[in-house]
Formats: sequence, C-alpha cells, structure tokens
Amino acid sequence: MRRYLMMMTTMMTVAILAVIGLPALSPAAKAIKVGAAINLTGPASTWGQFHAKGQQDYFRYVNEVKGGIAGRKIEMTLVDTAYKVPEAVTAVRKFATQDNVDMIATWGAGEGLAAKPIVQKYRIPTINYSTSWEILEAPIEYMYLPFGSYRLDCYAVLEYIRATHKGKDAPKVGLLTYNNAYGRSIHKPSQEYAAKTGVQIVSIEEFPAKTVDLTTELLRLKKAGAEYVFMQMLPATIVTAFKSADRIGYDPQFFGTWTSTDPDFFKLGKGLIRNRLKIQFPGALPSDKSKGMSLMTDLWKRYKTVARFDAAYWEGVVVGMIMERAFQRAQEKYGRVDRETINRTMESFRDEDFGGLMPKITYTPADHEGSFEGRIVQVKEDGTFLPRTHFYRPGKEKMKLLK
Repeated sequence: MRRYLMMMTTMMTVAILAVIGLPALSPAAKAIKVGAAINLTGPASTWGQFHAKGQQDYFRYVNEVKGGIAGRKIEMTLVDTAYKVPEAVTAVRKFATQDNVDMIATWGAGEGLAAKPIVQKYRIPTINYSTSWEILEAPIEYMYLPFGSYRLDCYAVLEYIRATHKGKDAPKVGLLTYNNAYGRSIHKPSQEYAAKTGVQIVSIEEFPAKTVDLTTELLRLKKAGAEYVFMQMLPATIVTAFKSADRIGYDPQFFGTWTSTDPDFFKLGKGLIRNRLKIQFPGALPSDKSKGMSLMTDLWKRYKTVARFDAAYWEGVVVGMIMERAFQRAQEKYGRVDRETINRTMESFRDEDFGGLMPKITYTPADHEGSFEGRIVQVKEDGTFLPRTHFYRPGKEKMKLLK
C-alpha cells in the first residue's frame, strides 16, 4: 500500500509540473554524462583551469536555473591530463569504455589528435578546445571544433599585416612557435596564405615548450629582417618572448592566435605587454554588449569563479553552450540524448546563434569546423581588448579596419 501511495504521489507531481510548464524532475532521471580531459596542472595550466571553470559554470547554470535537459542534469567528469598526450588518451579511453559518457571535451592539439581514433571507434561526439585544423583532416567523424581553426588565425593575421604594412616591399614575417603540434599548427597555413597575399615568411623558429629564454630565436628573426613576428605559444611564453626581444633591442610588431592571453599573462607581462600584441579573436568582448556576453558576465558574478573577462573562461562557456544546444535538440528531435542522436544533431546545426558570444555555428557531415569568422584585436596592458577590424571571413570578405 505504501509503495502504491508513493508511486501515485510521484505520478501526480510529474503531471502537475507538466501542467504548469516546469521540467519533470524524476528521481530516477539519468544524468547526461560529459567527460572533459583538460590540462589542469601541466605547462600553461591556467588556460585549462579556466576552460574547466567556464564549462562547469555553464553546466551548473543549466542544471540550477534552466532545469537541466528535460529534467535530466548534465554531469561533467573532469580529468587532469597535465598537458601529456598519454594521460589524455587514457582518460578518453576510460570515458568511452567505463564511464559511458555521452560526449567528450579534449584539450590540446596533440591530445585531440591522439584521442581521435578512440573517439571514432566508440562513436562519441567530441569537441576539442585547441582549434588545430589537423584534427579535422579526414576522417572527421565525431571530432568537432567550437569555432574557426588556427587556419582562420593565420589568414586574418596575414591579411591584417598586408593591409596595414607601410613599406613598398612585401612585409617580412617570422614565425615563432613551439616545436609541438600546437605550435606547428600555424606553419603550413601561414606559408600557403602568405604566397597568396604577397607576404614573405623569412624565417620559422621553433623551440621546446619549456624553454625559458628566447634570445637565440629572436636574434635569428632579427637577422632575417622580420618586421612582424607571428607567435603560436601559450601566454607565459609570449611574456618570455617580450623579455628576450627587449634584451636584444628588437621591436617588431607581435601577433598571436586567440590563445595568446590568460589571467597570468597580464600579471607576468606587467610593463612588458605595452600594447604591442595583436591577436585574432573569434568571440565577443565586454565592449560588444551582446546577450551572450551579458549571460557570461552573469555566470562569473553568480558563481564567483573569475573576476573579469577571460578568453579561456569564454571558450569554456562556449563549449558548454554548444553541448547543451546539442543535448536539447537531440531530446526534442529524437526523444533521447545519446552518442548517436547528439552527433546527428550536431551535424544538423545551421547558423546557430548563441547570443553573439561567438560567430554563428554551422556543422555538416562534411564540415565540423563550426565557423570561419574572426577579427583582429589589440591586447592592452590593462587587460582589455580593443577591436582593430570588424568581424569578417578571411579569404571571402574584405577586411574593414577600425580606427
């Protein structure tokens, strides 16, 4: 009799919630599982920590404020890879075979590339934080980027250099990068696009990620006549580059990809940044006052995980938003949320708007890059960002410079 009464009470509660328009939170509702293999303690771990904070904060918001996905909570399992490929591979394999997650977030370029065979074997839709274009070389099944790859950064940076160069001769650009998959991700696209845009790549200098002095590399770039230095390295190493450049009296214009800043960058770079860094950034800034930026501001004020705008936290929120949209659509379209329906839903995204927090997202079975739209912004020493161009699609639209 007691069991019967309890069952009837539960059924009545669900019915009442449905009538008044609230999600029916069944005590037996199975959580939607997300596995995140992120660098939390290795080199440049501040990036990974803020990625995790952004993704966790957004999922918490979905669970607490939006009522989850049809009453189901999103449950995120976070594993520290320490920026080591074997650790990432182990984590992804466990997500696939033991934790039975519905979706995965991987972190570095090398980590995503190494995890790709596992992801595809077990057919788990996965978003990689590092936007390395190599991850989307065939086969692309189940691997996604949240927005434009580093190819976008290369095209936008080189077009900006070409558009603003004041000399009569072709602008001379040097590449300064790590000697790993992440660093080398700008080599090929830069070389290919430089030939199309009338830019000369005069030298490519690469080095191990743990290098603490870049004097030798910058001396080579200076000797090669590089007027512009395009970097693919994490924020603390960019500060090292600034120190080394000052030491040898070398003052080129510095450029980086959207991964060039984090909270530590502005602490370590005090007195060194001097407004001399420009980057490609594919997302919203506080000055844009978009709906997406308002939501992100509400998140960090609500959960107090960050004190101000940060690019890594921004991407964490972006990844969380894309995943939530896929879960919600899968539930609406197929009546269930699992690996198969999530992937089918992702590949049906067309011009998905996330309140302007990033460019509109489109995925198809043949294209998992999301978007190819960005802009050049100047990084200021006070931690703010000043747009130097409008949003545009390099190679397809004309760049519009801002004063």
